[in-house]
Amino acid sequence: MIADVQCVVLDCCEPTELAEFYQALLGGAVNHEDRRWALGDGWATLHTPSGLVLAFQQVADYMPPQWPDSTRPQQFHLDFGVADLDRAQEQVLASGARVLDEGSGERSWRVYADPAGHPFCLVRH
Repeated sequence: MIADVQCVVLDCCEPTELAEFYQALLGGAVNHEDRRWALGDGWATLHTPSGLVLAFQQVADYMPPQWPDSTRPQQFHLDFGVADLDRAQEQVLASGARVLDEGSGERSWRVYADPAGHPFCLVRH
């Protein structure tokens, strides 16, 4: 092993707003003091209860992915395990997500976009 994951960084227009969106989804603390990152304008963090840290950096002229259009690809996406897809969908939509692919009733996952346009999946476990 060469390294461990310190955090996942997502580009966006509004770092604190996006951190709060993911806090509603995952729990945790927005902008928790951490010696590894300086907090300030253009940067926000979310320390989740599982230990995962998500960071959000402001990018001028940010252009969100256009899923599934490969001319503006998703580049990466996050998968989140949930017990009840319907209930989880209600909650993420209320927090500002939008549906990208609801799939068929038999599929165990659905695709959404966060408020900055990053694709993520809810996956029934």
